[in-house]
Amino acid sequence: MSSPSLTKTDSRFLHSTRTMVTLGMLTGVAFVVMLLSKLIPSVNGFLDFDFKDVVICIGGFTFGPTAAAVISIVVGLIEMLTISHTGPIGLLMNVLATASFCCTASFVYKRRHTRSGALVGLVVGGVVMTGVMLLWNYLVTPIYQEIPREVVAGMLVPVFLPFNAVKAGMNTAATLLLYKPVVTALRQAGLIPPSQSGEKGGSNVGFFLFSVALLATFVVLALVLLKIL
Repeated sequence: MSSPSLTKTDSRFLHSTRTMVTLGMLTGVAFVVMLLSKLIPSVNGFLDFDFKDVVICIGGFTFGPTAAAVISIVVGLIEMLTISHTGPIGLLMNVLATASFCCTASFVYKRRHTRSGALVGLVVGGVVMTGVMLLWNYLVTPIYQEIPREVVAGMLVPVFLPFNAVKAGMNTAATLLLYKPVVTALRQAGLIPPSQSGEKGGSNVGFFLFSVALLATFVVLALVLLKIL
């Protein structure tokens, strides 16, 4: 008589274990992607394009906004303890930027579990992140960069605003391109359960081409910000 209960318990434990393994794997991949992103030149000498947000958004879309927040904090802590020279202030800025983008996008996608919901969530996340970082760059950048606040205020529109918008745009396009194939691979590996959400939209060439065009557009804008073009 106890076997059905035992089966449920075992299934719940197995699902939890697989979830933890997958989150740990995504955290490791996000850290590696962050390291690779360091190879990209900085804007104005201290603003870094960082594609770990793509991996964290995939985690958030799969497991929810709380998972995105946890991965953001863990990766930020590892970065602070390994390669960062900006200490707790850098950690704060790092987590704020990533979490505001990924958690917002994941929250919207959780409420509207469709392809258009993913796009809307990523756009809203980009807007939220850009606004959040304008405020926090104004408050914090003078402290850790030792730049007068009035100079930072003068940089908000010509430097910080386009940088954060372009960064969000590239991460949005890359997430749209990679989410489906990554999640499909995770399901085939048995790391996440089959979809039961009724998510609409299978393979769509038009959506793929739109994502590629979006990514190409923001890459060109990034090259302009880097003064390469």
